[in-house]
Amino acid sequence: MTLHKLAIPILGEEIVPRFDLSTEVIILTTAKRSDIQDKKIIVLPRSSPDELCHTLLVQEINTLICGAIEDEYYEFLKWKKIEVFDGVSGAWPLAFERWQTQTLIPGDILFTRMLEGYLI
Repeated sequence: MTLHKLAIPILGEEIVPRFDLSTEVIILTTAKRSDIQDKKIIVLPRSSPDELCHTLLVQEINTLICGAIEDEYYEFLKWKKIEVFDGVSGAWPLAFERWQTQTLIPGDILFTRMLEGYLI
């Protein structure tokens, strides 16, 4: 069975808007995009994109879902063969669900809101 490790920098239930301000990251381990096999939260001592990148490499992450990320870190992670979905905002469980169903795209805004009485 092949395991896949996905990381999402979070603040509570939301994806952190900026990668460089992250102090918490949730790491989800799945088998073939199915249910979560393992879930852990790593708390960094301070917000540091360098430390976060190091953590992702040490944890052997395959996929990163994050908010805004500087090009330097984006290119580094892509070079290290980590799939990056950047510019994503909203609740991390919804982003994970979209990733599982292969409907997540970079720049997704995953907030629900009411417009003229309808949820969108």
